[in-house]
Amino acid sequence: MAMPDVTIRGAGIFGLSIAWACLQRGARVQVIDPYGVGAGSSGGIVGALAPHTPENWNAKKAFQFDSLIAAESFWAEIDATSGLSSGYARTGRLQPVPDEAALERANARAINAETLWQGQAVWRVVQADRDWAPLSPTGYLIHDTLSARVHPRQACTSLAAAITARGGGILSDVPDQGAVIWATGAQGLEQLTQELGRPIGGANKGQAALLQPSRPLPPDEAQIFADTVHIIPHADGTIAIGSTSEPDFDDPVATDDKLDSVIARARAAVPALNDATLIATWAGLRPRSRSRAPVLGAHPTQAGHFIANGGFKIGFGMAPRIAAVMADLVLDGADHIPDAFRLETA
Repeated sequence: MAMPDVTIRGAGIFGLSIAWACLQRGARVQVIDPYGVGAGSSGGIVGALAPHTPENWNAKKAFQFDSLIAAESFWAEIDATSGLSSGYARTGRLQPVPDEAALERANARAINAETLWQGQAVWRVVQADRDWAPLSPTGYLIHDTLSARVHPRQACTSLAAAITARGGGILSDVPDQGAVIWATGAQGLEQLTQELGRPIGGANKGQAALLQPSRPLPPDEAQIFADTVHIIPHADGTIAIGSTSEPDFDDPVATDDKLDSVIARARAAVPALNDATLIATWAGLRPRSRSRAPVLGAHPTQAGHFIANGGFKIGFGMAPRIAAVMADLVLDGADHIPDAFRLETA
């Protein structure tokens, strides 16, 4: 491989997606991660790509909407290049409506979505009269068609294979060459906090589980969000349940009774899970910025270096647009980063 134009530190979803976008524009790229592809939180098992509610619209919500709309073609091209499956599908989402006040809000949001989602997806209230659904006290569900799923581990593997197929390098440790993008997750946020002497962000632990249902679900079944738990049917027939959100923890990779509580809440919310078998668990650290938004832009202390971090809970959903705006910035000097995502506002 010729001398790279871009070096990306970190082989999680942000680093790999930006590498892909830069390769698509003709740049020579190397990705460096001593721990391997998807070794951090990007190697999890949940993969909920879910939108914000269609109300109180702002730049962050608009950015996420554009990214979720772009995701279908983004992952289709990656999977076609790699010959592997990311597990992506835009299958929609179901949420219970707990009371009359919530029902009124849900109907108002359905009207908002007609405009804000530009006719490309819908938010609607439907009857809770289906086998795969959460319990709903009102007998109604919110169904949106913008939500999608991806299998995080498979997605990172597909991205990495697509990058190498296009001539990019994924390496454990070599010297930086060209522009350098730091996409180093929780460790990177903690390092920025130390360098700048103010809180930028750090690690938030998450725990998740994988269940095998006793009866297979259709491959395009909707995800469910109930009692603050994401329930994601994957293409391989498994169902991911997650996750906890733990700013304080002792062991970053151990599961405990906090995960037991999440599984119990999922089973209580969705009767179809009562006889599903627990087959795997996961725990890891996710990069949470102080503002909860991604942190993007030029590095504050190193010329020619850049930051792409803070994908706490929304990294996979934001990745297509973040990859595009970071490629714009690094390769063309064009700054399209929303103000809410800048380091100055973190």
